Amino acid sequence: MSATEATVTDERILQTSPLRKLLGRPELGSVVGAIAVFVFFAFAADSFLRASSISTVLYASSTIGIMAVPVALLMIGGEFDLSAGVMVTSSALVSSMFSYQMTANVWVGVGVSLLVTLAVGAFNGFMLTRTKLPSFIITLGTFLMLTGMNLGFTKLIDGTVSTKTIADMEGFPSARDVFASTLTIGGVGFKITILWWLALVAVASWILLRTRAGNWIFAVGGNQDAARAVGVPVTKTKIGLYMGVAFGAWIAGQHLLFSYDVVQSGEGVGNELIYIIAAVIGGCLITGGYGSAVGSAVGAFIFGMTSKGIVFAEWNPDWFKFFLGAMLLLATLLNAWVRKRAEATK
Repeated sequence: MSATEATVTDERILQTSPLRKLLGRPELGSVVGAIAVFVFFAFAADSFLRASSISTVLYASSTIGIMAVPVALLMIGGEFDLSAGVMVTSSALVSSMFSYQMTANVWVGVGVSLLVTLAVGAFNGFMLTRTKLPSFIITLGTFLMLTGMNLGFTKLIDGTVSTKTIADMEGFPSARDVFASTLTIGGVGFKITILWWLALVAVASWILLRTRAGNWIFAVGGNQDAARAVGVPVTKTKIGLYMGVAFGAWIAGQHLLFSYDVVQSGEGVGNELIYIIAAVIGGCLITGGYGSAVGSAVGAFIFGMTSKGIVFAEWNPDWFKFFLGAMLLLATLLNAWVRKRAEATK
């Protein structure tokens, strides 16, 4: 083979067709599913395409998506966090009770809540890397501890299962503007959580696709022993991923608090499964090493469309869990098919 022929061959090897790139995207299956769900409810519910209805769908999606994004990154890194749902409530409780008991500006409570929530995430990551136990066991333990602490401390400090209102405290209006305000665009109100959600998707996508840390996340999720052998800081990466989930829980928790002024200590149980479902529907593999932040956003959007579409269509909401389970299975099968097609075209 001549040098010219070798050069041509090498260039062909390096070239990637648009079809191959498309099939290689983790979120392809979820995008197809999202289009199908959108078209379905557009015909099934007359009010689904109204601007106010789209706003409601986006809000429902954002409350899930804020947590689904960091959960997706954690799953790409090969781990789970079963404490994510109650951590949101813990974040809100710490912020509320600290502000009320210390009669401080609510921003002080918000700051303390951030530190405490990040500490819980660091604890999960530290225990995982130090003990070598499965993340299922570690975070299940944290889930149970936080559930008990949420209820126990709330009853001990406030005497009831809910916190006292902090709506009349200094700093509450500005905190509400940051975490729970409504932006009016074209006469339609959009919750600020939508902006938080989109910002997290953008940052997470940049981390995954444009930074060394993103390479580390994919590496530890694919094979952490091999990653460690080539110098990837596995321990720091996993602790950082758990702290990322904690940061998302802090944002969601502050929204919960400043939307309703008070927090019920028993909230959040079961939501961790919803976050995981959104990430899986978005293309993340249970085994790790594969997925995207955009996919998790699409998964959350599918969840929002389904939950609100059933209401707009005036169907019995008891069927919601059935549709959610069916979507999970279909999305998982579709994602597996897409990945096999992508590998076949290489």
